[in-house]
Amino acid sequence: MKKLMVAAAISFGIAAPALADPVLGTWKTQVDDGHYAHIEMSKCGSEICGVIAKAFDAKGEISSPNVGKNLVWGMKAQGGGSYKKGTIWQPSTGKEYNSKMSLAGDVLKVSGCVLVICKKQTWTRVK
Repeated sequence: MKKLMVAAAISFGIAAPALADPVLGTWKTQVDDGHYAHIEMSKCGSEICGVIAKAFDAKGEISSPNVGKNLVWGMKAQGGGSYKKGTIWQPSTGKEYNSKMSLAGDVLKVSGCVLVICKKQTWTRVK
């Protein structure tokens, strides 16, 4: 019985990285209103969410009251690098957009709309 439990634990340890969603990790946003951020994408239950981990301006890292705030939430994986039915917050305007994301390697295309106003950004993975 002990050997079976050890084997199961080892198998889970090997399989766990394969279960991690490829969008998880840190992403650099595009510049918006002179600022950009590093967003830490993680699992929030069965959904994906992203928190502002660091904020920057042209001179480098800055102190911002937005650090630690949710930027992305409710995103649902659709398979094939597609994520939909989430919400994204734009700190420079305070607006929330119905959003979706598309992942291809180390590039994450993020888009969102409020009524007929839509915005897009391309984020890159921070290594």
